[in-house]
Amino acid sequence: MKYANQISEIINAFSPEPLNLEQMKEFYCSNTMEYRMSDKYSSPMEDIFDSCCEEGVHNSFLLLGHRGCGKSTELNRMSAKLEKNGCKVKNVFCSLDLDMQNTTYYDLFILMGEALLKIAEECKCDIGENILKDILNFWSEGIEVKIDQNFKNISLETGLSADTAGIFGKMFSLFTNMKADLRLNEERRKEYRQKISTHSTEWIRLLGAVSEEISKKIGGKLPIIIFEDLDKLNPDSAWNIFYNYAAVLSGMPFSVIYTFPIALSYDTKFSAMESYFTIKTLPMIKIETIEGQTFKDGIDIILKLIEKRADRDLFEAEVLEKLIQYTGGSLRDLFHTINLSAKRAERRKSAAISMEDAERALEELKTSLTRRIEKRDYEFLKNIYEGNKELIEDKEMLLKMLQASVVLEYNGKRWHNVHPLVVRFLKEQGVIEDVGK
Repeated sequence: MKYANQISEIINAFSPEPLNLEQMKEFYCSNTMEYRMSDKYSSPMEDIFDSCCEEGVHNSFLLLGHRGCGKSTELNRMSAKLEKNGCKVKNVFCSLDLDMQNTTYYDLFILMGEALLKIAEECKCDIGENILKDILNFWSEGIEVKIDQNFKNISLETGLSADTAGIFGKMFSLFTNMKADLRLNEERRKEYRQKISTHSTEWIRLLGAVSEEISKKIGGKLPIIIFEDLDKLNPDSAWNIFYNYAAVLSGMPFSVIYTFPIALSYDTKFSAMESYFTIKTLPMIKIETIEGQTFKDGIDIILKLIEKRADRDLFEAEVLEKLIQYTGGSLRDLFHTINLSAKRAERRKSAAISMEDAERALEELKTSLTRRIEKRDYEFLKNIYEGNKELIEDKEMLLKMLQASVVLEYNGKRWHNVHPLVVRFLKEQGVIEDVGK
């Protein structure tokens, strides 16, 4: 990623990918939390950070937030801050290793094992011979795991340390093979899950043993694993993992941060999980108040975020304000429409994005959003738009609309509004009176 000085560079500058550590200094906008939380002293990320820094204490979090609100960037920033504070962190991207339409908590257990061993390698942690052998035996007994023959023959008498780094490579090869099977091989996937299911206590013991050795190495602080993209799970998979196994997942002998689909927090089952996990929500940046008035501070902070990535002269007058207004504070939707607008401007051989470029991009996004609703949904959406933004009784419908990104959730008192482009559509259909708002 680099700063955009011309139209052809905008798509790179507004990549939907989260910022990594190297990009933070140049592109990260540090003032957004106040306008997410309606309070400059509140921050879900700081709350998680403080808890993870406690020595010898394991914490389990569910982090909620709309897709595209900036969760991954905030998690990357927090990870770097934790590392700087002496903690050891590993971010896990489940969508790279698992079939997200067919994921269980057993799969997460396997990824936890690999993550902890990677942390152990990075901090040059000595792991006893018995622990390493037990991990290997766990997967080699009664199951056909592809294990490198050379790994079986390595002497483990000196334990696992920086001097025997090759052993880590062999162990990671084992996990690579298992992950490939989890994604692509249905029969093997069943075997692994059955192994975890029938011997979960032993596997948790091994995870705890590795965690304890890491903790000794880093002065008493426990390792931290972050599952970045579990908010992409379909509802059935999310409930199967987190509702059915809440006690197990929240009781790991190290700290874990799980992302979770925000829409499901309106299901009645969610309240049962609140006694197991610490729940934190990263809200959208609001651009409008609950009373329907323009929230200038929110718009200004989004403008600053854009100015971190591109020259304002690449946008004609009022174009950015229009894009911000009609994407409702969703950074994902905003970046998407900026990129669509830039492509059209580049094809026109223009040096700047025009209002027409922006309007066509917004129209394309509006079409995508309105495909997700039916005529029978109109009255529900109208009711929210006209003032019922907090106490919404039909939780099932709200869940559906949140999943479709047709309704957005904001901060402070936890209120909702209809996506501005859906409002535009409902006005065009005569469902909502257009009074120039």
